[in-house]
This record gives sequence, structure tokens and C-alpha cells, in this order.
Amino acid sequence: MSTVEQEIAKRRTFAIISHPDAGKTTLTEKLLLFGGAIQTAGAVKSNKIKKTATSDFMEIEKQRGISVATSVMTFEYNSLLINILDTPGHKDFAEDTYRTLTAVDSVILVIDCVKGVEEQTERLMEVCRMRDTPVIIFINKMDREGQNPFDLLDELEQKLNLKVRPLTWPVNGGATFKGVYHLLEKQMYFFKGNKTKIEEEVVLLELDSDELDKKVGERDAAQLREDVELIEGVYEEFNREDYLSGKIAPVFFGSAVNNFGVRELLEAFCQISPFPIARQTNVRLVEPLEKKFTGFIFKIHANIDPRHRDRIAFLRVCSGVFERGKFYHHTRLDKDVRFSNPYSFMASAKEVIDEGFPGDVVGLYDTGTFKIGDTLTEGENLQYAGIPSFSPEIFKELINLDPMKSKQLEKGVQQLTDEGVAQLFTVQPGNRKVVGTVGELQFEVIQYRLEHEYGAKCRWVPMNTTRACWITCEDPKKLQEFIRLKGTQIGYDKDDNPVFLADSEWMLRMNRTNNPEIQFHTTSEFKVMAD
Repeated sequence: MSTVEQEIAKRRTFAIISHPDAGKTTLTEKLLLFGGAIQTAGAVKSNKIKKTATSDFMEIEKQRGISVATSVMTFEYNSLLINILDTPGHKDFAEDTYRTLTAVDSVILVIDCVKGVEEQTERLMEVCRMRDTPVIIFINKMDREGQNPFDLLDELEQKLNLKVRPLTWPVNGGATFKGVYHLLEKQMYFFKGNKTKIEEEVVLLELDSDELDKKVGERDAAQLREDVELIEGVYEEFNREDYLSGKIAPVFFGSAVNNFGVRELLEAFCQISPFPIARQTNVRLVEPLEKKFTGFIFKIHANIDPRHRDRIAFLRVCSGVFERGKFYHHTRLDKDVRFSNPYSFMASAKEVIDEGFPGDVVGLYDTGTFKIGDTLTEGENLQYAGIPSFSPEIFKELINLDPMKSKQLEKGVQQLTDEGVAQLFTVQPGNRKVVGTVGELQFEVIQYRLEHEYGAKCRWVPMNTTRACWITCEDPKKLQEFIRLKGTQIGYDKDDNPVFLADSEWMLRMNRTNNPEIQFHTTSEFKVMAD
């Protein structure tokens, strides 16, 4: 086995996704705790100071207690190199999460046992289904009074259109939660509520042993035997190939805040999760073991370090070896670029690296060269597919409150929308700036960051636009005529593609009917296909 093959076999790159408040950031921290990457979790209150979560490093995230930017964290466990991409749970930042899902090989989905499957979970899983991404489910907060575990499994299957297979099973829940039984290992993990230390009592127990009755009590032992019999009868045996092809999701139960059930999840993840997989481009399928380097930018983040106005582009290495200081071909700009200080991440801490292998996420210092979806190669002209911009749902015009700071505002809006948290459209006459997002919270974040990171103040004026559709036509003259007639209903995106801003679904339907030769696209995916 070559060094590159060994390095690829060691790597696991996955995202943690969930509805807000299901405990995703807590689980991320606990995985880092088990991996020895951090010593205490953010939930630990020490000296009456609440440490903020390791993976939430933007000021506004600390204030609001939510994750709004995807963080990348790397740690080693059981001789594997694990890259976690912690995603925003808040629905207003769904697009950032969708794009992150293009850069991972598998997913851990966190479900709150009290609330079950929520709307945001369904949307995220649709994106995973589109790519047949392998999914492991962690049912969290078992120390709270939640739903019946069998009802939760039924709900997962129905709402997420996914077959599930429990690998651990809870004994009670809420105040009487005693722990989980591992169905494959035949071991009982006894629950001890401890938020700061990892404490588990693990006992090898056969289901029909008297020891089980002594340890958990006769009533609970009888219930566990009955549950396990039902599971073995109803659910198929767990098959790793079915999991890897996205057909079945193993399920684990636990309480992340109490460090319980996390180790079993991590151990199973190490055993069954996929190492870096082949990826589709607009030309061909690229295999990770290919000699030549390729990779794509799935995220851009300005001002990770507020003292240095830096922009970091997050590169997913897909094939070959990425080397520090070597020239690579930027396929969109058709020019060669090199990077003298590529980084790996531990939340906001950065470490310079000399090389990156398939599966790695590398931070590249960016001077404005990159847009999301850009591809780097060793010369081959290809573009990685599947990083679309979706049509926003809320549109507001940006009004500058300080004409003396126009340059800062211009730069700030440009950089923040490059990150993908929102889309920027320019409307004539007057170069008006229209920002489109999928949620109100993004406007707050942009306004806050413009003021605190760029020193520019703005306000928002709501617009009655409900849809933005990219427009194309085989006949350039007809496209120009349509643009001329629609006037102020036409905006241009960052790549100067014309976009029709419709003020109602009815208006959009009418324009589609009246202009059959014009194509209206609800995502920017058409650009990749056209290249």
C-alpha cells in the first residue's frame, strides 16, 4: 500500500447536521473531547465564566448561542484522522449547510428525543438523499422525558424516507434512564450523569443472564428482552454496504451533554464510515487515488481572525496530494495560483501544513481570487459539480448610512456575500444593491458584521420580490429584449448573470408562459452544466 493510499484510508470527513437546539454543537465538542483535541467542553462553567463552544468563534455566534458559520475541526482517534464539519443548525443558514454537505463523505444526524424529526431535519436529509450520503443517527437528550424509541424510529423512516437500524437501545428515558444496551457487542453501558468527565460503567451482559436482572432490575430487564426481540424481528440485520450506499442508517441513543453514548457512536463511526469517495465533475468521475491533485472551494470565510482582515477559502482535497508552495490551475479564471501558508483547522486555531490528502479540508489565504465552487487542478480543465446557489426567499435593498464609508461598505458586502451567507444582486439604474437570503437572521448578521468588521453602517429596505430566477436563452437578442422590457425587475448576480426578480409566483408563471424561449432557473446549477 502506497503512502497516499495509507493516508486516504486513515481519513474520515463528515458533517454533523440537525435542527437548531438538538445538541449538535455539544456533540461536536464531546467528539473532540474523546479525541483528546480539547480538555474541557464549552458547556463546562468554570469560575462562573461560561466558556463558549469551541466551534463557535464568531462574536455574534457567542452572543446568540447559535452556530452561523460552518467550522472545520480535525482530530486523531484510533489512528484515524477525523475531519468534522460542524454546520449551522439555524434554518436561515441552510444554504451554508447544503454546500458543506458537498464536501463530506458521510453525515451524523442529531435528533432531539423530545421533539423528534423537525422541519429543518427533513430539508437537510433531502440534500443527503440527493447524493446518497451515508448517515448515522444519534438520538440525543435521553436523560429527558422524550418520545417512545419505537415511535421515534417510525417517524425517522416515514419523514426522512430512510430505513433505520438501531445498534444501541435505551433502557428507559428521562429521570429513570439507566443506559443503553449495545445490540452487536451484547454490552450494557450504564448511565452516569456527568457533564465534565467521561464516566461509563460497561458490563458484558447476555440478555438471558440473571446478572441483567440484578443490574437493571427485573421489570426493565424483561422490557429490554422484549424490545430486543421485537427489533431483531422487525429490522433487517445491519449491513455496512447498505449503509455506505445510503440505503440504511444505524441509530444510537445517548446524552451528549452528559458524555453518554458518544464513545459508542465514535467507535462505530470509525469502523463503518467511508473513507474519501470518488466525486463527479462536469467532465468525468474523479477517484481519490488518482496521482494528480484536484479539489474545490466549498466555503469562504472573511475575518476568522478579526485582528487581521483575512479571508480563508476552504478547499476540499478530492484526489492526489495538495502541496504547499506548488502552482495549481484555477479552472474558472484559467490561471495558475500558489499558496505559501495553507492551514488545517482546530475551530479558529490554524496550523500551517505542508501537504493535504484526499478528504482533508485545507484553509487557503484568499485575496479575492475565489468564489464558492471554484476548482483547482494540476492543469486539467474540469469543474466539480453540485455547489448551487438557491433562489433566495427574502429580498432587501441595502442603504448606506455613511457616504464617507462607501468603499468599506462595498468591500464588506462583496466579501460577506462571497461567503455564501447571502446573494448580492445589482439593479439598475443607480447600481442599487439588493441582498437575497433564505432567512431574516442573515440580514442581522450582515448588518452586525459590516459595522464591527468593516466600520460601515447600513439599513435594510424590504422589497416585494419573492423569487429570483436566473435567465438564459439560446437567442442572445431575445434575452437582451426581455431584459430591456423588464427594466428594474432585472438584477445581475456576482458573475454578471442576469436574474429576473419576480414579485409573486403568479408574475413568474405569467412571464414563463409569455416568454417560452426564455429559461427561468431556480438555482445557479445551470452555470456549471453550461461551462
